[in-house]
Formats: sequence, structure tokens, C-alpha cells
Amino acid sequence: MIDGTANGTGARRDKKSFELIGGSPALDLVNTLDWRFRNGPPPEELLQDYYDLVQFSVQCSLLSDAVGRRLVRNVNESKAAQVVAAVRELREAAAEVLYAALEGVGPSASSMKVLEKCFREAREYERLLWDGEKLAWELSQSPAPAELPLWMLSLKFEDLMTSDEMHKLRECGNAECRWLFLDTSKNHTRRWCDMKICGNRMKARRFKAQRRG
Repeated sequence: MIDGTANGTGARRDKKSFELIGGSPALDLVNTLDWRFRNGPPPEELLQDYYDLVQFSVQCSLLSDAVGRRLVRNVNESKAAQVVAAVRELREAAAEVLYAALEGVGPSASSMKVLEKCFREAREYERLLWDGEKLAWELSQSPAPAELPLWMLSLKFEDLMTSDEMHKLRECGNAECRWLFLDTSKNHTRRWCDMKICGNRMKARRFKAQRRG
């Protein structure tokens, strides 16, 4: 478990478990602003701080536990807040583009500008490495700068949003949820982020409506 007592992260904390249903770390990041479309209460922010960001990155297998511990241990409060703010900006720009794509409309120029900036910056820190079999462009994790989660997530968004995987992009059928995911089902008929959560919830609502009717 990553130690949450480091600079900028507050008191020691238990491990937070993220729901990784998107089929891509990029989509899972968009889903960390939960209930973004519900009426009434505001959306729920799941990335509260840098510790949460590192935990998320580790659970998505973007970072190893060892690198995650090193990042949390070495970051200062100011830098931690700066990186989290940048990740949230990336997330919301990407969300605007992705939901626009689902609606068949073009994204805003402001969101495109944010994504271009993030993608270019992340590419600047890639290094040509030998992975044992071939050359590959990768972000070096040694030394690990505090911005590493931001850069890795930026590249995940770039990889997804410039690929044919975009044809598989779907949103949860619960209008208050609308979590994003890649539909890899055999017949491309997946409707829910999680059948046990939104699927059953919407079935229950329909049943109640039928009984009232």
C-alpha cells in the first residue's frame, strides 16, 4: 500500500478503490468526476488530491507501487496541488471532446487547445528505450517527476482519441451517470457502466413506473 503520510497528502490514509470499467485509463479518468450529469447534488470529485491521483495511476497499471510511493514521498504541497489541477483540466477538456463525439458534434476550440498542450508536453518527456526486444518510446519512471501521472494520462488520451477505438466509445444508459467505456461486447450492445449498479437501478425504476401506471 502506498503511504499517504507524505508531503502534500495529509494524514495516513487507507487505499481508495477506483471503479475501472472504461476499458482505458483515459476513460476511467473521465469517470473520476462521478455523477457529472445528475440533477440536484453537484458531481462527486473522486480525485481529491495527489495521493488519490497516484493511487488511481497505480490501479490503472500506469505506475508501479514503488514509483507511486516515491512520488508521494517526494512531492511538496504546492507541486501536488498544481499537478492535480492540471490533471483535472486535462480530464474535463477530454470529457468535453468525448461527449461531443458521442453526440455527433465538434468539440470546442478551448478543449482542443488544452489537449494539444498536454499531448505536446507529455511527448517532450518521452525517451527512446530498449524494452528487451525492440525500441519503444516511453516515459522514463526513473527519476520520477511529480508530473509523471499527468504525462502518462495525457498519452493515454492521445492514444485513444487518435485511434479506431473511438468507434467503440459508449456511455452508460443511466442519464445521471453516463460513465464512458469502450464497448467490446460481442454484438456491441453494452448499455451500462456496470449491470450490477446502473443496470439494476434502471430496471428497478422501470418496474416502479410500470406499477404506478
